[in-house]
Amino acid sequence: MNEQTIDRLIELDEVMSQAGMKKTKLYAEIKAGRFPAPVKLGSLSRWSERKVQAWVSQQTEQAAA
Repeated sequence: MNEQTIDRLIELDEVMSQAGMKKTKLYAEIKAGRFPAPVKLGSLSRWSERKVQAWVSQQTEQAAA
């Protein structure tokens, strides 16, 4: 399997770091449909690193426009 095809599931702390948001703001953005929702693994929440990085890229592009 090619390394580029692997999508890691990341924890909340890493999501907050990559997105530059605190937990409350992050969950408000998810509820509003403006941030990728987590994948539920039992009682755990994990995020697709690709989706988080795509969101960050989109925000960067919009800010530069």
